[in-house]
Amino acid sequence: MADPTDKEILGRAVQGDKEAFSLLYERHVTRIYNYIYYRTGNAAEAEDLTARVFFRALGHINNYKDKGVPFSAWLYRIAHNLVANWYRDGSRRKEVPLEDYSIPRYQSDHPEIELVQNQENESLLMVIRTLPPERQHLLILKFVEGLSNAEIAVIMGRSEGAIKGLYHRTLQSLRKEMNKIERRENVI
Repeated sequence: MADPTDKEILGRAVQGDKEAFSLLYERHVTRIYNYIYYRTGNAAEAEDLTARVFFRALGHINNYKDKGVPFSAWLYRIAHNLVANWYRDGSRRKEVPLEDYSIPRYQSDHPEIELVQNQENESLLMVIRTLPPERQHLLILKFVEGLSNAEIAVIMGRSEGAIKGLYHRTLQSLRKEMNKIERRENVI
């Protein structure tokens, strides 16, 4: 027998089935924790905020409305709001800690190719760190979490078209800055 889908489990959870909600928790807790950890850079805060996400979700599961996107998008939206509130506290850092992200290393039998690839990756991370937090957030959701534009739109509270536009402008900014770095390196 195949495992039930989120939609099937969700139907039971909306009706008050705590065991069904527990299954949803087990399926999504790691991704929600990772998302929050990437945004805060603090394991203890990520654990606390993750618990709060699921506590809030449990408290409002009976109000859940299927909007045609995965259940995880609703959880990410809750997580996004809690992280935004966390950042409003003036004692917190105001940036997304991208230093912890690792871009997959290019494996090659040619060390010179690998060196160039690693230098390009470092340059890209340097440019990403200069982006506004909203654009960094978009890149985390798109490339680290692998979410669709529709899911990102729900999480960020925007239309899918607005996300596409923000994504396009973000990529243009990255390309422009990377071209500047390349021109500087060619001069040297």
